[in-house]
Formats: sequence, structure tokens, C-alpha cells
Amino acid sequence: MARGKSTERMRGKGPDVVETLPRMGVDAPGAPAACRDTLVERARWQWRRTDGGDPAVTVQEFLAAHGVPLDDLARPAAAHDPNGVCGAALYVSAAAGALLAGAPTGPPDPVDLPDLVAVVYGHTRAPRPAPHAPPAGWWLGDWTPSWTPAQHADAVRSVRAAIGRGDVYQVNLVGHAAAPCTGDPLPALARLAGLPGARYGGVLTGPGWAIGCASPETLVEVTGARLITRPIKGTRPATTAGRADLLASAKERAEHIMIVDLERNDLARVACTGSVRVDDLFAVRRWCDLWQAESTISAACPDGLGLADLLRALCPGGSVTGAPKLAALDRIATLEPVGRGASMGALGWVTPGRVDLGLTIRTAAVDAQAVHVWAGGGITWGSDPDAEVAEAAAKAAPIRAALT
Repeated sequence: MARGKSTERMRGKGPDVVETLPRMGVDAPGAPAACRDTLVERARWQWRRTDGGDPAVTVQEFLAAHGVPLDDLARPAAAHDPNGVCGAALYVSAAAGALLAGAPTGPPDPVDLPDLVAVVYGHTRAPRPAPHAPPAGWWLGDWTPSWTPAQHADAVRSVRAAIGRGDVYQVNLVGHAAAPCTGDPLPALARLAGLPGARYGGVLTGPGWAIGCASPETLVEVTGARLITRPIKGTRPATTAGRADLLASAKERAEHIMIVDLERNDLARVACTGSVRVDDLFAVRRWCDLWQAESTISAACPDGLGLADLLRALCPGGSVTGAPKLAALDRIATLEPVGRGASMGALGWVTPGRVDLGLTIRTAAVDAQAVHVWAGGGITWGSDPDAEVAEAAAKAAPIRAALT
């Protein structure tokens, strides 16, 4: 096995993150609902940038060694075995995605997390044991942002200047805030995962950390030998006027089309030649109290396409990087004050014949000291700095409220 850490069962926990899987069951985004109360962890692999090696290849090898072969995603899925391996939760950080794309990984992360995690689950018929002690009380302190609204607005102006020079067409800027915390974070993260419109609502935990996701966005789904991505770009308040404004906005539609073209190009790198198509363009859907514009792009999956090549082609997601992707990632690494941590990466469920990974927008992470949230938006030549600051705050507000 290449570098990274692999165990048959993870031991130990951080001082403030309480491991409560026996009480809560497995709640990884995309895990089969019918299986969640019967799943038990069989093996785990974690990787950090300091481990070196090729994490995409290594995670594919690890999963295959533990009953989740993903070397040919076009191969039909085998019948579900209730006595065997069910599948695996998979997490890929934005920094790991940038590394796979050959781009800078950005400034240091403010949260202590692995960059890639795979957790393989099997089934058990034994009743789950009761927790040894009730969960510790949850306390959350005041939020401290990593940049001020003025600094955020200045970064927007910097992106506009880069667009004016022809360096980039669009860049997604993401801000961060943290709050000190104590106690068991999992009930708060479960509330976050249950927010309306959270297609990838769920929680993933490890020793000393936890991630809660309320993402509505599909980074990549592979099912029935089809590759599918559903980029989201364009946001307005969830009111009648907000919906009409989003549909009528030339700026939002132009920005959205740029990302659709980028995602078409990403899929085309690994799909059957000539098979990429846009199935649904600029559909308005709701997440909490916001309207968002979403498109669906699909392509035929070729024989022999493996998970490693799929991750290299699509990570990090175009809707949270910009266009061109590598130039946008260079700009992001220069402008953002801290790393993206658990946000703007991928989190979901993989099993033979199926991949379902959400983009980790609307996501929070907890380590031994604090809870962390990220929010941002795409910047184009037509962006207003103050409006972009307000949009990021609107996206973060439901996350903070759920955690409180």
C-alpha cells in the first residue's frame, strides 16, 4: 500500500469531538437509507498532503483491496449483498483536488483535517450498543472571520482587475469564519445536514474531527454507465421577486454558462468521444431561503474508466474554482486568506458500479478547538464587490444558525 494511513478500525478520538456512530448510525452523504442502521466500519484510509504519493491511485487501490473495486466504472453493479461490503464514504478536500489538477493548494488550512478519507462499511445484524455516556453539552462561541468585508470586497476588485487584463474569465472567491466550541458537535452537524435542499446532507467523522454537509450540488454521479455533474451558479433570495431577478440576470446567466462549458470540458476529458450533452440548463431550484441556478451535464462512461482518473478530471469542481480552472486556482491561492479546509471539495458514497459525490458547499468542519464554515461566490467582470460580500453572508447564515 502506498503512503497514507490505513486501519481496519479507527481507534482513538480527539478531546472534544465525541465519536457517536453507535448512537447515530452511519450518516455519510449518499449512504443507502435502508442500510444506515446496519452499517459498521470495516476499514479506513486517511491521507494528508505531507504523506506524499498519488492519493487518487492509492485510494482506488485501497478500496479495491477492501471489496469496493472502482477500476471500471462502466461495469454493471453487482447485486447488493446484505452480508458483505455495502460501500464506502469518500471525502476529497479542495486542496487535494488542486494537487490532482496540478495547481497550487493554497494557504494553510485553518482546520486540522485529512485531505482524503475513505471509510469502507459492511453490514451487521447485531444491535448497536448504547453509548457509554450521554453526549457532552454543545457550546459555540463568537464567530471570527478570516477577512473583513472590506478585505473581501478588495479581493473581488482584484479579480475584476485580473479579468480586465485577460488573465481569467471568472474566479470563485471563498471566505472563512471560525468559532470556539466544546462538547459533542454531532447533533449540531446533523441539524446542518438536515437543512432543506441538502441533496448531500450527512456527517463524516474521524479521530479529532467531524464534517457536516448540507450541499445541494452534485460534483459527479456515475450510474448506469453515465457520468453526470450538476453545477450550481447564480443565487438570489427565495422570494417571487428573487426568482424573477435570477432568471432575468444577464450577469448570472453568463457566469453560469461559463461554468457549464468548463464542466462539459472536464467530462469530455474522460467520457466517450462526442457523448457530452447538457440535459437541463439554468434550472432554478431552492436551498433553504435561496434560489440557485443549476444545470445537468451528462456523458457516456467509457470502459475501463477508474475512480482515480475521474477524480483527476473533475476535482476541484469548476463551479467553486472558475475559468480557466488552473488560472483561477492560481488566483485563489493568492487572494484567499486561509485554506478551504472541508469546503469546496467532494464528499459522498461509492460502491461498485456507482459513484455519488457532492461538492462540499454549505459545509462545516469541527476539530478539537473550533467549528469552521466557508462561503463565497463566483466573480465576473460584472460583479459588484458589496453585493458579493452580501451573497457570501447569505449563504453562510443558515449554516451558522443550524450550528447554533
